[in-house]
Amino acid sequence: MTGRMPSVDPARVHALVVGIEAYEAGDAWRLPGPARDAVRFWRLLRDAGVPETQLRLHLSALPSYDPEVPYEDADQATLRRVLVRELSPVQGDMLWVWWGGHGVLDRAGRLRLFCADASVTDKLGIDLDSALARFAGDAVPGLREQMWIVDACETFEEDLSFQEALPPDTLPVGRPNHVHRQTVLRAAGRGRAAVNDPARATGLFSDLLLGLLADRSVALPGPPDPEELFPAVRAGIAALRKAGRTLQHPEIRLQGPDRAEILPPAAPPAVPRPLSAVQRAVAALLAYPLMADPAERQTVVDALNPQVTAVLRRHSKARTDVVNILDGLARRHPESLWDLYEAVVSVDDDPELKVELAAALGELVTTSAGPRRQK
Repeated sequence: MTGRMPSVDPARVHALVVGIEAYEAGDAWRLPGPARDAVRFWRLLRDAGVPETQLRLHLSALPSYDPEVPYEDADQATLRRVLVRELSPVQGDMLWVWWGGHGVLDRAGRLRLFCADASVTDKLGIDLDSALARFAGDAVPGLREQMWIVDACETFEEDLSFQEALPPDTLPVGRPNHVHRQTVLRAAGRGRAAVNDPARATGLFSDLLLGLLADRSVALPGPPDPEELFPAVRAGIAALRKAGRTLQHPEIRLQGPDRAEILPPAAPPAVPRPLSAVQRAVAALLAYPLMADPAERQTVVDALNPQVTAVLRRHSKARTDVVNILDGLARRHPESLWDLYEAVVSVDDDPELKVELAAALGELVTTSAGPRRQK
């Protein structure tokens, strides 16, 4: 997969282009940018000669943006139908998949890409790993050259304190036949957020990559050489990290009959993950000796509003009980976290402990509203 890539007949190219800015989950999930980025990519392939009938554009745009091009819905049922029933049997040579929107790494380490009809209580989406497995097997007889580009967060599910578990959403997978070649470019990197620029209404990664692809438009709609493109992507994101605009580390995976690896092959040394806001608050509370005693913990809880504490799940073990208390307050009544602070320091006014507790609870209050500039 090095050197000059083979030319591709535009008439033999198909694409699924997805950009989701608005979700049924509501305003907290608004994400200005993915629909605009998807339309930019759609135009790159159209201008490279791919017939519009073979460019499946699926958007959920915010009201402030009019795509001015024809598109279809981006709900789970529609996108699943396209992947399983429409794209799988086509006899083309090349498949492009572009996806921009919210995502999360589930507890099994699989990347879930949320669809437009994802709600707070029913987070509908597409399991990227199962989609890749389907398109690498005999369920897809054609489309042997594939380029998948995903601009979505890979934040860990357990760090987001979801009230409802993610539903199963895998696609049916056939038998591997080792004839497909997949290049998968993911924006964030394991455990990291893919940052969005709401002022410019674009993803940092998407904007960078679209510029690089535009510079290489003479080679489109064929696949770019990944080992020529990816260093430019890495350099661009590294510059954004240095400027303090993101912490993401893009990843590219190559999978084919003669190759299976992640570039770059030498991963940086593992570093400890920083504490999430919930983990930091748990540690700050458990630093108080009183929180180890069930009776003293109950004294603290009794000082809170009974209407708030009535719905808290409780546990006999100190750590589990503290996690439940913090999670319940942060999810339903974030402002009550400051009542919790007052209740704790009224019993133990240790100056060092209360400084850290205030900082930890302040971070938890901030994150409980949900990030709006990340995916």
